Amino acid sequence: MFGKTGIVIGAVLLVILFGSIFFISGLNTVVTKDEAVKSAWAQVENQLKRRSDLIPNLVSTVKGFAAHEEKVIGEVAEARSKLAGTFDKNVSVGEKIEAARGLEGALSRLLVVVENYPNLKADQNFIRLQDELAGTENRIAVERMRFNETVNDFNTYVRKIPGNIFASFKGLKEAPYYKLEKEDIKVPEVEF
Repeated sequence: MFGKTGIVIGAVLLVILFGSIFFISGLNTVVTKDEAVKSAWAQVENQLKRRSDLIPNLVSTVKGFAAHEEKVIGEVAEARSKLAGTFDKNVSVGEKIEAARGLEGALSRLLVVVENYPNLKADQNFIRLQDELAGTENRIAVERMRFNETVNDFNTYVRKIPGNIFASFKGLKEAPYYKLEKEDIKVPEVEF
């Protein structure tokens, strides 16, 4: 009699043990994937900050040549301030992405204005700043791609069974992608 009872108790304990291991493993996986998304976003944010730090120099160089382009220069400054206001604050990734898009649009308009000033385009300080900005934009594109890949991995996990169970247990939801809006994809028009 004790033999059958012992086997049943042993089997129940094994099921509980394997179930616990499965549950803990699932929770650890969802936490790991969530942290990967946060880490990937931090890399995007580092490059956005780098861009933000370059802009005052770019704006002051453009101001010297295109003083009457205050509207565009003001838009860049305003967009930069909005993005800078999201750093080190408890602002959602979606709001940070929106602020970054605003700065991207303002920079595009500024660079279109620059096309009207051949002396500015030939200025060595401007050329160096433009090269720095182009390098930073490339870094942002790479980090944005890595972020979106990480978000894809996380979102796929939290939408599938059993990942969705573990995600809901931890209170995690799908992460937003860093996507460009339709107006950001359009090529700016340059008028001479």
